[in-house]
Amino acid sequence: MEHGKQKQITKTFATKSEAKVWAHQQEVLKGKNIAKREDTFADFFETWVYTVKRNDVRPSTFINYERTVTIVRSLFKDIKISNLDDLVVQMKIDEYGETHSRKTTTEVLLKIRTAIHYAYARGLLDNDFGSLVKTRGKELEKRNKALSINEMKTLRNYLLSHTEDEFNIIALIALETGARRGEILGLKSEDISSNGIHIQRSISPTNDDTRLKTTKSKRTVAITDEVYTIVRSVQPKSNGYSFDPDGFKQSQRLKKLLVKLELPSTTFHGLRDTIASFLFSNDIRLDYVSKMLGHSNLQTTMNYYLELMPEKKHQQEADALNLLISLSD
Repeated sequence: MEHGKQKQITKTFATKSEAKVWAHQQEVLKGKNIAKREDTFADFFETWVYTVKRNDVRPSTFINYERTVTIVRSLFKDIKISNLDDLVVQMKIDEYGETHSRKTTTEVLLKIRTAIHYAYARGLLDNDFGSLVKTRGKELEKRNKALSINEMKTLRNYLLSHTEDEFNIIALIALETGARRGEILGLKSEDISSNGIHIQRSISPTNDDTRLKTTKSKRTVAITDEVYTIVRSVQPKSNGYSFDPDGFKQSQRLKKLLVKLELPSTTFHGLRDTIASFLFSNDIRLDYVSKMLGHSNLQTTMNYYLELMPEKKHQQEADALNLLISLSD
């Protein structure tokens, strides 16, 4: 109703799918259910993503939800919500896992589980069976491997002696501080002091959102005097940032550099793993490393970074065996 008269709302859409999402949103605004039991799960999932999750997550995270919409449509096709149960979802997740890594499959399943929980809360499902579905995707070789101590030395020495290339400074900061690539690209001159680098924002290749991953990500990480002098020498760009994103091609450049230095392949996140592993191997406290990495809690650090450097691992194994041998003395 508008000014006492009934007015028909009209709108044009590029696709039928967009029209369905808009129609569901109008129903939600009028207090109706987000979907019906006879709707397909794919339609429900898409509506849930654009109506509910859009306002719950950061723009960069929402992009992943949008990608999952396409995956869900491909997997579930015309299967109705009323025909959905744990066996059906398990079959579809297993199908997806045949051609994708376990990690990727788990990420898709987590989103589907959340949607199932929401559908249950809305009365569209008789039970919340999402937790019964398990991931059985492929275990692929880890891409972001930590470098060994000797490999870390080789890379660090090269970066320190070739600071005329801005990329090498970015890689050096990543290797010495464990900062994420986006956090380094988000640095400004006022964020760099003798106390360290003050991480306050992160630059993304997909959107203009500069918020950090978590509240704990806002931190100050100490750097050596040598690295401080190098970073301070960088001339700020016209937009105020210290580094040029350069098309976000840092990962490709790192890969080429490692080949040139005859070092094992790893990623920018692998440099983060390297410094964490190096510090653990030299008995630096877990809580210090966790704070340096900007983790939300110690459990995150324990889950992902308690992997010893190869050299240290061998020494630990020898020490453990010697302790057992000493029992016979």
